Amino acid sequence: MARATVFAVVNQKGGVGKTTTAVNLATYMALAGKKVLLVDLDPQGNATSGFGIDKRSVRVSTYDVLAEHKPVADAVIPTKVANLALLPSTIDLAGVDMLLLSQPDREHVLRLALEPARVYFDYVLIDAPPSLGLLTLNALVACDSVIIPIQTEYYALEGISQLLKTLDLVRQQLNPNLGVAKVILTMYDNRIRLAQQVVAEVKKFFSDKVSPTIVPRNVRLSEAPSHGIPVALYDPRSRGARAYYDIAMEVLEDGKKRTG
Repeated sequence: MARATVFAVVNQKGGVGKTTTAVNLATYMALAGKKVLLVDLDPQGNATSGFGIDKRSVRVSTYDVLAEHKPVADAVIPTKVANLALLPSTIDLAGVDMLLLSQPDREHVLRLALEPARVYFDYVLIDAPPSLGLLTLNALVACDSVIIPIQTEYYALEGISQLLKTLDLVRQQLNPNLGVAKVILTMYDNRIRLAQQVVAEVKKFFSDKVSPTIVPRNVRLSEAPSHGIPVALYDPRSRGARAYYDIAMEVLEDGKKRTG
């Protein structure tokens, strides 16, 4: 029986377009006919509100799955996008690190919780929080590979070496097959010379892992979450939407190569 490919969208630096990337890749993969689950693992719950879901109305959340061992099936809710389900987050998740600390297999809780759900989906995307704490560690253990969004600005590579060290440690001790699926350059402004230098630097650092499609700084991408819909439904012709469509197709094509 086929099992979902699981990606964790990670970068411990905030404001790099991580949730935007998770939401829009999941959306375009679902619109391409794949069954997709988006896991909101961030206590801020931006992926949840990005689909217009009122967090106060969420009865079973990621917190309940991790802390109370509720089945993922009890927490998953549909979204406005066909084929795309969401495991929502609430602010309760902020306290889960302390609860997990006393558990013997604390890094494996999410992996074990997602295991039964993997037969129902083609892809699972985990929107990890902007930190390298226990929640992100759970995402790294639960996934097959990571997608790393990097903002094209001065401090872009600051912290990336720390993230790569963490990936190495997880690979050595907890998830030997963990790989980097794709590095996505975000918020690009071609008028800024520094942005062009950052692109060159990231490509030198990650070589063929860098997506050839660069996500531009785009007002429509920023506006879409406030309307509670992904950019594919808000303004599919915008430059930001077209970029995420192309990257989603790259990810699906990579998947075909792996299984073909």
